[in-house]
Amino acid sequence: MSKEFPGVITFHDESKIEVQHEAMTEHIPSYSNIQDVPFEEFLHYALIQRTKEEHEAGALADNTLSNPFGKYANSKLPLAAVTNLEEPEAAMTADELERTNARRALRQAGWAAVFFLITTDILGPFNAPIAIAQLGYVPGVLLYTFMGIFAFYCGILLWRLFIHLDSDRYPVKTYADIAERIFGRSARHVCTVLQSLQLIVNVGVICLSNGQSLAQIVAGESQTGYICFSLAIVIWALFGMVIGQIRTLKNFSFLANFAVWLNLLVIFTSMGFIAHSPPNYAAAALNGIPFGPIVTHAFVPLPTTTKINGIMQMVFAYGGAMIFPEIMAEMRRPMDFWKGMAMAQTLIFAAYLMYGIFVYAFQGQFTLPLAYQGVSTYAWQTVGNVLALITGIIAAGLYGNIGIKVAYINIVEDWFKGPSLLSRKGHVIWVIMVIIYWALAYIVGSAVPQVENISSLIAAICIMQFSYTFPPILRFGYDVITDAMSEDSTYVPGNGVAGRVDTWQDRSRWTRGLFTGRVWFKAFNFVLFIGFSVMAVLGMWGSGVSIKESFQNQGAATSFGCAAPV
Repeated sequence: MSKEFPGVITFHDESKIEVQHEAMTEHIPSYSNIQDVPFEEFLHYALIQRTKEEHEAGALADNTLSNPFGKYANSKLPLAAVTNLEEPEAAMTADELERTNARRALRQAGWAAVFFLITTDILGPFNAPIAIAQLGYVPGVLLYTFMGIFAFYCGILLWRLFIHLDSDRYPVKTYADIAERIFGRSARHVCTVLQSLQLIVNVGVICLSNGQSLAQIVAGESQTGYICFSLAIVIWALFGMVIGQIRTLKNFSFLANFAVWLNLLVIFTSMGFIAHSPPNYAAAALNGIPFGPIVTHAFVPLPTTTKINGIMQMVFAYGGAMIFPEIMAEMRRPMDFWKGMAMAQTLIFAAYLMYGIFVYAFQGQFTLPLAYQGVSTYAWQTVGNVLALITGIIAAGLYGNIGIKVAYINIVEDWFKGPSLLSRKGHVIWVIMVIIYWALAYIVGSAVPQVENISSLIAAICIMQFSYTFPPILRFGYDVITDAMSEDSTYVPGNGVAGRVDTWQDRSRWTRGLFTGRVWFKAFNFVLFIGFSVMAVLGMWGSGVSIKESFQNQGAATSFGCAAPV
């Protein structure tokens, strides 16, 4: 039985497969609860979906199903089976057919758009120098590399889970959908809450950083200009309410493309400015750094909490995994997702690490959480701030778009059985939700005006889970379920598996699930889950202590106050 799609296809050897397409004209039951759907049903329709996508794109012209990194990378799927795998739309109700067509209409983005959407993140590159400054050269480089490798590995896990579980009939629209199909309804609620929290805080942090940029611009070279800092944050929340009216990621791809190149421009121009300008001693003093000579270390002699926060800044840089399922849900060919992700991760690793080392080498302990604001020359400082304002609002718009979609799907469509997002009524509800969402983001940004510490906290609570903790345990659960099917009878679409009662009270199913198949792979993912969970708890502790200490610093910005933190 197939490791990839158990009960649906059978591997006779590692180069040929036989598709078991039973009579597809039979009535396919409509399940009122996703928990009632047999796991084989998800796998079966996912295979249909991937086959259609590959066939439509011409990728199956040589009978080869595109499957990089898979054990059966050269498996062959008979093209004659494609027509037999067609979903019987005649058996669908009018409402089911309407929803299915709406889902298909959303699948427009290509893998190049994925690259730009992932690399749109504004805070990652500009927080890289502070991460190196809090750890030192040696642990900073090693940990950035380590976290990058495992961010890519966990991204591949999410991608594989998506292509095995998603279809037009049973679409995976959010991260929570994957969790629910493997671990049940409670896992869905955990993911939804954490994802909503992370997206709101991400948007709030970007509004906060843009508020800092605006405050520096208004202050002028003489530092006599003034704008109330809370008002500076409100301005960007209002901008977000306008850009938030874009509803599809396809329409964001152009803005994301523009933002990526502007981010790189900020990186390279600020590197030139920093090499020819002393640090911003005044801004560093607000963070409790006394004036003195610039000092760098291979191993920084700082408190453990500070070093933990440095690691959390790295986690923040690789925090895009939370929206990977949402991005794949709007792709024409999700099988191509790995291409965009690999390019994005490579660029993120190279640019962030280079930038972090360079800035720390020139500014040492005076490195600021937003590195481009650490330039003391006002004209150069303003160039970085203006460019960052543009890319910041684009990144905030992207996160807000995903965040509102998560809320819409789970609250409007799931709880209240409301209209589709693409409908006229859905558009009206979307406008209202955009206003509420950005208002909450303002509250977050103004309540804790500390970019470094709030980003560390959200990295520990949420980003760590989506990027590192959840993917291994989700893959572990998937493997346990599919390995437990190894002795089941053949699955028949619409009729489940004959003679099997879906219960985990049967000890033999647990034995098969845990101790058959690639046991080492399941053990490896479970150990990763435990290790990253411990790291997340340490991050929560470290960031909590740092927030408390920062508020106690003389001259520090206060919640909803007018004093700027720069």
